[in-house]
Amino acid sequence: MAPDLRGAMRAFATGVCVATTYRDTPGGRRHDAVTVNSLGSISLDPPLVSLAFRRESAFLGDLLATGRWVVSILPADARDVARRFAGPRATRVVAGLAAKPGERTGALVLDGASWLECALAEKFDLGDHTLVVGEVLATGHDRHAPALVFVHGGYHSVTDPRHVSGPGQWGEAL
Repeated sequence: MAPDLRGAMRAFATGVCVATTYRDTPGGRRHDAVTVNSLGSISLDPPLVSLAFRRESAFLGDLLATGRWVVSILPADARDVARRFAGPRATRVVAGLAAKPGERTGALVLDGASWLECALAEKFDLGDHTLVVGEVLATGHDRHAPALVFVHGGYHSVTDPRHVSGPGQWGEAL
């Protein structure tokens, strides 16, 4: 009997992010976004992060074609945004979002707790997923935004009562 990895990992709280990328087509730029909770910080010098996607993911195909993406880390009040991009590609509509193209990547930066613009540094096929490692080109954050986490099959809010939410602070390019 195989280990119940999914069951065991349900107890591990993860941050909730939306990754965005695009593909340039004859009809113009087509943006895509997907909810992820596999974000990992790899290195501070150079600044590297990782994400994992199913190998057959259309989003992954676009990301590998452009080599550029943004990870927007969602605040506690963005459960609807997380759900919106957790489904099949046909239901992941980016129109109408509070977002702007990243200055370093062109991928959409969502209004949220923080964001990272990334350029593809490496990719590794591991099991049924592809791990992408990105060099972080630019960041921004709101240090007072309560965090959205996913644990035990649902979204939850993590807040620090010592802080009061304030306006977002956009960071500088690295």
